[in-house]
Amino acid sequence: MKLSQFGYKLPENLIAQHPAENRDESRLMVLHKKTGEIEHKMFKDVLDYFEEDDVFVTNNTRVFPARLYGNKEKTGARIEVFLLRELNPTTKLWDVLVDPARKIRIGNKLYFGEDESLVAEVIDNTTSRGRTLRFLFDGSYEEFRQKLKDLGETPLPRELGREVEEEDEERYQTIYATNEGAVAAPVAGLHFSKHLLKRLEIKGIHRTAITMHIGLGTFAPVEVEDLSKHKMDSEQAEITEETCAIVNKAIDTRKNVCAVGTTTMRTLESAVSSDGHLNTFDGWTNKFIFPPYDFSIANAMITNFHHPKSTLMMQAAAFAGYDLLKKAYDVAIKEEYKFSTYGDAMLIVD
Repeated sequence: MKLSQFGYKLPENLIAQHPAENRDESRLMVLHKKTGEIEHKMFKDVLDYFEEDDVFVTNNTRVFPARLYGNKEKTGARIEVFLLRELNPTTKLWDVLVDPARKIRIGNKLYFGEDESLVAEVIDNTTSRGRTLRFLFDGSYEEFRQKLKDLGETPLPRELGREVEEEDEERYQTIYATNEGAVAAPVAGLHFSKHLLKRLEIKGIHRTAITMHIGLGTFAPVEVEDLSKHKMDSEQAEITEETCAIVNKAIDTRKNVCAVGTTTMRTLESAVSSDGHLNTFDGWTNKFIFPPYDFSIANAMITNFHHPKSTLMMQAAAFAGYDLLKKAYDVAIKEEYKFSTYGDAMLIVD
């Protein structure tokens, strides 16, 4: 497949600026792979497509406030620092992105907070915008992490084109988020409410979790026409024995396994055994899924409507089938579904 095959014109007014008033009342498009049928529902109707002992697999990563603003020493220039990953807790080394990058060189110091109680020194250039920072802080490690939280803001994607608002702190987080470490939310999971999870439980549908700490690799632009030459940045993931047992039982008893989100699906596909079952996993994955691709674990998937030429759209096309997904996106634009982070949802079933 070629990059250009995933281009389409996304009207700006269809990029959701805010979430639906109630999490489970966003719209839901249902794609039936075998028949090509497209249905229009509400997200809370998603349970109608599943039965007792089916399994939903969610990503329980929790977003941390990864966007900081500091001032450069001497000039006082305002610099955005986007925390990507912690490299060494003892020495407080972090991989970050900086903006504007042209002003930030090795040896520069950045000061954060009105009292400048947090300082960072640039010790390496990693990419055009990437830097390695060593934070200098007078206090314990726990106090340092709390300081990052106090100074950071919710890392809303730039494509929303607006400032962070108070509701984002809660709504840019799934209600089952427990393991902190992501710089972006697993957005397919944002549609689940406490009420919907209770209905899931009452119906006898099992829910289990993987962890994938979403980094910017998921959203990095594809810059090669030949998709086989694109390299994903690695992201940290974990699958427990408990999750394996629940998922493998569903596979063996021919029950449905629904992956909630592209990050969940990528994690599952990173840990497939030779006989088509799920293995435990604890490490990093740079799995990139694009058509054609044979999926081994899940036979249903929930996802959002993604931006043109994104790796997220490519994975959805691999699962739904390229032609059906393109048709679905055409229908979504015509029917004015909302796209992107806070947008509407899609359920893909056999």
